[in-house]
Formats: sequence, structure tokens, C-alpha cells
Amino acid sequence: MSKIIISCAVTGSIHTPSMSPYLPVTAEAIAEQAIGAAKAGAAILHLHARDPSNGRPSASVEHYMGFLPTIKTGTDAVVNLTTGGSAVMTLEQRLAGPLAAEPEMCSLNMGTMNFALYPMLGKRTEWLHDWEEPFLRDSDDLVFKNTPRDIASVLRLLGQDRGARFEFECYDLGHLQMLHHFVERGMIKAPIFIQFVMGVLGGVSAEPEHLAHLKQTADNLFGDSYMFSVLAAGRQQMAMARLGASMGGHVRVGLEDNLYIARGRLAQSNAEQVEMVREIVEGIGREVATPDEARAMLELKGRDKVGF
Repeated sequence: MSKIIISCAVTGSIHTPSMSPYLPVTAEAIAEQAIGAAKAGAAILHLHARDPSNGRPSASVEHYMGFLPTIKTGTDAVVNLTTGGSAVMTLEQRLAGPLAAEPEMCSLNMGTMNFALYPMLGKRTEWLHDWEEPFLRDSDDLVFKNTPRDIASVLRLLGQDRGARFEFECYDLGHLQMLHHFVERGMIKAPIFIQFVMGVLGGVSAEPEHLAHLKQTADNLFGDSYMFSVLAAGRQQMAMARLGASMGGHVRVGLEDNLYIARGRLAQSNAEQVEMVREIVEGIGREVATPDEARAMLELKGRDKVGF
């Protein structure tokens, strides 16, 4: 098997900050945890921004530039910026930071979907910010908009115009079909890097049989022109990472996807999760890729061609 790429999603819009004191929100904390994750073995850092004044997800240039230069100075890991931002942002808002930063990689969600987070309400009774509980409660009526027009715009603005390559986030089988549609349109070329996102209510659940079906479908659609990675939100994070790695895939962990390191025990850093998944994948005989090896595998433009 080829070397395995470990990605780390350092912070994000899925979890609200008061659910864990260890989730980084300020620019300083995001940079510190990102660099720590890279030192632990993450070749790719998947990054969102936050407004430090209120903890809300942000995609502003100011908030991204608060931590991106520090990360670039502190590590040679690949920076992968979200184009998803938050489901309540417009596409224009979501792209503000990535367009200015011109990263080597961006994530790209491959379909519109329900994005239901309200089951998390039962896990918390006290909130750090007044927007958190209403946001979760209203997610029973939340649609994460990623239409074909949106996808084409991201591919053009960040891919064709700025040279980024993509982590194609596929939450269900239909997203693989949409990805194939854009390959046929000539807007996506190999190597294709697919992230199977599992365990979000509204997408496919984190079950071994579902991962097998996703991989078989991708094999049928893309042959040997793609690579896949596995992300399981929540308690199945490490189990699905182990399974994905054993199937020849890559893995993603991080506090965006799961706040815990063991049952009932919060992870105290992103690096802690990276260290655990590194032990798992090395234990089954996979060798961890360096950032430059990941760049070569994914044919990235290089860290000297970014905008930060």
C-alpha cells in the first residue's frame, strides 16, 4: 500500500465552542493546535476560522489571516481551507477567506443536504454564547446548500483561477455521482481526493458496510484515478479510521469531527487525536506520509504559491 496521509480538522462549524474548552477559537489557539497536529504527524491541516469575539464560524479574510501566516511559519504541512464555512453562510461569504488566501487545497462539499445537529442539545445544558443553543435547535430546519452551480463556481474560482486542488467531501452516494458529473464536464482531473464523510445526521451513517459500498461505487466511477480518505464524525472516529486505513485509504481526525479521545474523555488537543490515529495506522503496517509526500501524491501547486 502507498503511504497514508493523515489530515487533521483543527476547528470548525460543526461543534460549538462551549462543548469543549479545548476546541480552538482564537487565532493564536488555532495556530498553536494546527502546528501541534502537524508535529504529531498530520500532513494536511483542514482549517475553518472563528470570530474570537463571539465564537461564531467565520470566513472573513481578517480572521483567516490571523492564523495562516503563523501556521506557514511554524510548519510545512499542507493548508486545506474549507469552502463550506457554515451552512448559514452564503457562498460569497464562505469563499471570502479562501479566495484571498489562495491555498494549495480546499474542501468542497458535493451536494445539498440536511445538516441536522440538534441531537447534540441533549449533551449540554450550559452555553458560553447566546447563539449556540438556538443554532442547534433550529438545525432541524437547516439545509446545507451546495448546488451544481455553487460547485462549478468553487471549481472555477479556486481551482481553475487559483490553482487549488480539492478534498471532495462526499456525505452519501449521490455526492459521488455529482463528482463524476463534474469529471465528465472536464472541470475535475485526476488525481481525485475523496473524503468519505460519515456519521452526520443527513448523510451516510458510520458503518463498515456503508464504507464498503462507498468505496465500491467510487471504484466503479473513477477506477484508479482517485484516492479516498475516511472521516467519521463522533464516537466511530477511530474505528472507521482503522477500517479505512486497512482498505488502503487515508484518514482524517480532529476536533471539528469529534471532541473526544475515549468514551467520556475529551481530547485535550488535536495532536492527541493525530498521535492516536498514527499509532493505529502504523500498527497495521501503513507508513505515514510527510507533507511533501502528500503534495506529490495530490499534485499540489506548492506552499510557495499561496497568498499568505
